[in-house]
Amino acid sequence: MTRWFVYARERFPLGQNGALIAAFSASAIAFSALVRGAGHFPAWYLVAAGFASSFLMFALLRIADEFKDADDDARWRPYRPVPRGLVTLRELRIAGAICMGLQLAIALAIDIRLVPELALVWAWFGLMSKEFFAREWLRAHPVVYIGSHMVIVPLIDWYVSSFDWLVAGVPAPHALGWFLAVTFVNGLVVEVGRKIRAPHDEEAGVETYTAMWGRVPAIAVWTGAIACNVALATIAAAHVGFAALDAIVFGALAVAAVGCAIAFLRSLRAGSGRRIETMTGAWTLGSYLFLGIVPLGIHVLL
Repeated sequence: MTRWFVYARERFPLGQNGALIAAFSASAIAFSALVRGAGHFPAWYLVAAGFASSFLMFALLRIADEFKDADDDARWRPYRPVPRGLVTLRELRIAGAICMGLQLAIALAIDIRLVPELALVWAWFGLMSKEFFAREWLRAHPVVYIGSHMVIVPLIDWYVSSFDWLVAGVPAPHALGWFLAVTFVNGLVVEVGRKIRAPHDEEAGVETYTAMWGRVPAIAVWTGAIACNVALATIAAAHVGFAALDAIVFGALAVAAVGCAIAFLRSLRAGSGRRIETMTGAWTLGSYLFLGIVPLGIHVLL
């Protein structure tokens, strides 16, 4: 088991990912409960089941990346767990099957009607794993590549939100679409933010957006995605009566993000890209907390 903990620490840090996924999944359930007028916190076991299902799905995405990047890792990144022999692709395939089995078990335990929603997420995940059978074309069109892969994020949140509305036996709230739009753009913020590097941190064979587009265009895309999300999140918050509060919170986070972006562009020091990655995590955590969880808490208390 020790080597699996080492693998998780290097490739899927449990604490960091757990906190973000908990906010991600709880926010989806809380927002759904708010917009359908539930007026109370969803049952704890639904929140826990939604978190577990999300966590397993993101673990599956990490495992799929190991297969997708296996040749490049063997050539350019021999220090990673798979090429250095810490874990094997066969073991990861088994781990992936266990993740899917657990997801199915959770869905069956909560409500069998969740299974088709889970199958929808799995279907897109399967297409992603095969690069939509157009690997070379997608690699030549990075914007389409990013967009097609980010669809999985709102799909996961759609599934998690169904632990509220579907289990309650009501249709999906229309305002949920705005929340899903936020999650899609948040996916872009995370994807771009984690692949912004200072010149000294670029590695041969590692595709980063600073290497592909240049530092200024990459930062422009990252900050543009955040600005877009401020607008989308404020619209989503308006559907639950918290537009003013959330506009202040999202605006403050956006200002902090711009500050980080400017500091990054002014610095050529190795490791300076980490401030973008840190700000990305803060933005993601803050946006989910204040879009669903905090508003529902205030609503219940008042």
